[in-house]
Amino acid sequence: MVRRSAGILAYRWKGPRLEVLLGHPGGPFWSRRDQGAWSILKGEYEESENPESAARREFTEESGWTLSVPLESLGEIRQPSGKIVTAYAAEADFDPATLRSNVFEMEWPPGSKRAQSFLEIDRAAWFELAEAGMKIIPGQVGFLDRLVAGPAGGCDRGR
Repeated sequence: MVRRSAGILAYRWKGPRLEVLLGHPGGPFWSRRDQGAWSILKGEYEESENPESAARREFTEESGWTLSVPLESLGEIRQPSGKIVTAYAAEADFDPATLRSNVFEMEWPPGSKRAQSFLEIDRAAWFELAEAGMKIIPGQVGFLDRLVAGPAGGCDRGR
């Protein structure tokens, strides 16, 4: 069965510049990675679940923020791993300092038989498009392009 994730790419305008909100995954595997490690706020869902509902739930779980604005579809992209990511865009403005992510547990260090808790998203930040293109996981770059071509009004300033 194909794994599926759904998420939201929040964006805002700072004067004439378009910025997007990305989250940095928490946990020991990502702690030293930056370029190509950031992601839209997303999570897995069951095939029977509505992807937009899943995207809203995952956005809230990973950030602590709730979106009540309409979402605009950015479609699906199959990741190199085979996972299908469905993304939506929403114009919104959040203060990354107020991020309140949920946690997950895993055995760490490996083989220690000790479970440790880690934040799913350890930080979030707003990026202009050019920088976002370098920060985001390569398999999600297409969502930035789709945002510029659609919901953000075709403005490609900074990219």
